[in-house]
Amino acid sequence: MIIGCPKEIKPQEFRVGMTPNAAREAVAHGHTVLIEAGAGLGAGFDDAAYIDAGAQIEATAKDIFAKADMIVKVKEPQPGERKMLREGQLLFTYLHLAPDPEQTKDLLASGCTAIAYETVTDANGGLPLLAPMSEVAGRLAPQVGAWTLQKANGGRGVLMGGVPGVGPARVMVIGGGVVGTHAAKIAAGMGADVTVLDRSLPRMRYLDDVFGGQFKTQYASTGNIAELAIEADMVIGAVLIPGAAAPKLITREQLSTMKPGAALVDVAIDQGGCFETSKATTHADPVYDVDGIMHYCVANMPGAVARTSTIALGNATMPFMLALADKGWKQACEDDPHLLNGLNVHAGQLTYYAVGKALGIDVLSPQLALKS
Repeated sequence: MIIGCPKEIKPQEFRVGMTPNAAREAVAHGHTVLIEAGAGLGAGFDDAAYIDAGAQIEATAKDIFAKADMIVKVKEPQPGERKMLREGQLLFTYLHLAPDPEQTKDLLASGCTAIAYETVTDANGGLPLLAPMSEVAGRLAPQVGAWTLQKANGGRGVLMGGVPGVGPARVMVIGGGVVGTHAAKIAAGMGADVTVLDRSLPRMRYLDDVFGGQFKTQYASTGNIAELAIEADMVIGAVLIPGAAAPKLITREQLSTMKPGAALVDVAIDQGGCFETSKATTHADPVYDVDGIMHYCVANMPGAVARTSTIALGNATMPFMLALADKGWKQACEDDPHLLNGLNVHAGQLTYYAVGKALGIDVLSPQLALKS
């Protein structure tokens, strides 16, 4: 199979879909790997590293899309990239379709087969290709939130850990999954007073057992969220419904009850955001003010630490990428039902229920897509 990896073109996206190690593995399996010139520079991988791994360098993304049987990326294809997709081509990347009707429409029109990293599952009910970026984003969230809280950036001027005689920042983390757990660990490590809210009692018991004393837990009821938001200096939105649009957990009306200059960090922004006032921002202009509350809603947070993120993502995606290349997508998905859960689009039809529900589009079951 010919595997192509174009350079990411989303603003301030420095990650790359394939590391030189992944390219080397694919070449060892007998595949041809095409890398767009300069694709890895943002993550610290020059073209020579890919050439040493046995890959070929192509001058433009157009060359990659024209020649490759499978496109491997990081972020969802941008409008210009979607125009280059073709019928029968396999796309393997993050998609986040539920809040993005335009991308969904273009992918359906292209006739391609698209497998989304964020909906591939594992035997434990986890999301193995989302987890590494969730870990990175969770660890970044308190860091960027602390920056947002600085007065020069519009924040309250509160130090996360306080100082002797002055209390620490109060941080509310909504969601106790991978993002929330890592966010709570880092925020607590910075000295903040942290409370994690979740709706799963077993998950809260786990957090208490493993991290008891580092942070508090509460049930994520509407009332508890509203009450804690009033006292919070920072709220980190870390909720996830796989493949679906994120629920709105703090309304615009609630902003008036919060402390002026408090920070909202929305890690769920790729799925539409979990605050009513969230809108996607970039690393170049990450923060905006709504009713005196500072919002940090960068849609590709892990891109800020591109080398760490690229290597972590590559470690997770490589086995699936090799299976798709070695067997073809149909056989790979027949052999692995967890990979089949990643199938979002095939031959002009939507194949993921949560996306169809969010966008009001009829869905073909992935099992039927295998037989088509």
